[in-house]
Amino acid sequence: MQAFSHNPIATVQQAEHELLALKYFQHPELCAVREQVREFWLNEVEPSEDMRSCFDWAFDEVMFAAVVWALNQDPLYPKVITITRLAHYLDDSLNLDDILIPGSRWGIDNPDSVYRVIPISGDERYEIRGRVYHRRLVENYFTLWDKNMQTVGLLSGKDLQLDDNGCFTITVDSEPANGRENHIQSSADAHEFYIRDVIFDWQNDRPNELEIVRLGEQPHRPPFSEAELIALIAEYMHKWAANTVRWNNQALHKPANDFSFTIDRDSDGALRNQIYIMGHFKLPDSDTVLVLDVDMGGAEYFIAPITNVWGTSNEIRSRNGCLNKSQIEANADGCYTFVVAIEDPGICNWLDPDGMHEGILTLRWAEFDNDQPLPSLGVSGRLVRLSDLDSELPATVKRLSAAERAEVLQARSASYQWRVDSN
Repeated sequence: MQAFSHNPIATVQQAEHELLALKYFQHPELCAVREQVREFWLNEVEPSEDMRSCFDWAFDEVMFAAVVWALNQDPLYPKVITITRLAHYLDDSLNLDDILIPGSRWGIDNPDSVYRVIPISGDERYEIRGRVYHRRLVENYFTLWDKNMQTVGLLSGKDLQLDDNGCFTITVDSEPANGRENHIQSSADAHEFYIRDVIFDWQNDRPNELEIVRLGEQPHRPPFSEAELIALIAEYMHKWAANTVRWNNQALHKPANDFSFTIDRDSDGALRNQIYIMGHFKLPDSDTVLVLDVDMGGAEYFIAPITNVWGTSNEIRSRNGCLNKSQIEANADGCYTFVVAIEDPGICNWLDPDGMHEGILTLRWAEFDNDQPLPSLGVSGRLVRLSDLDSELPATVKRLSAAERAEVLQARSASYQWRVDSN
């Protein structure tokens, strides 16, 4: 058997799809649509100076994400496509490694997650074939959605039955399992799989290798035409901007630095066994920081990512734009203290807003014993003057020197590198 891929998402199919997406991204009709969406979004949000400063690159990522996703919507010709990535060069197996593919982050992305989609129809039968790396991921779900991102089927990666080589086959059709392992029953409402492989340990975790096979007779029609794809992409471009505004307003319409809003896990694509607490922060000046006190509530997995109002995370490779539970240090009581600050406050758990005084935090807890969080789960936030920070923090909060921070950030960047490498 072949060795496990260095980067399981850098497939030939992925590279071909991204190259096609780049072609459509530059199509004159869609360039005109992008300008319409640009005007709508800026008028709708009326961004602050900080948020306007990151709009151009974030807008391009969201629009390219719409193209990537929209181009994989044909259930008769399904592909396994990664939809949220940083900018990268194409797989050199196509001899196109000098072509830069734009980033495609959107939708308040979780930087730990590899998100992949597979379109399906409830009238068809499929097999998702794959292989798990040396160890299973702390969080991995095969979620079957309807068109409104409502869950109609779900399989946890922890429940996958594997052979001796770590391989598996998931059967997908409208019939009950009837004794079949790794089966997901579809329905007339089934629209697509939304697959999340959470890379908790950036250096050592890898997403599953995946492929999709549609079973049965040859498709009764050809793939979608160019005109159909352009119409679909235009719809997704508008929808991605409107959805981001709606999602962000859940936090922006509440007081700044308040983290009491829990997202409804049965809507908007939130995973049912996760807890999401969302809020927006504002630092009045560079000498004020936000201190967050977090109780894990028994969660095996946690992440605190900063996003802008355009729904994309900021710099996550060379800066601490997000921190997960494997990258942080606990206090003596088992709780965690984070500091959101413009400049490095010398605290281990520093969340770096990339020079911006405001942003959105969507804190995520997942993987609980018996699927139930402890009552203590939660987060509280308070603004503190930088000069008063030491006296406001528990004595056991870990500090880092400038040299130690540089070492941590260098290791962080190196641990992410495989995700943008080709195989």
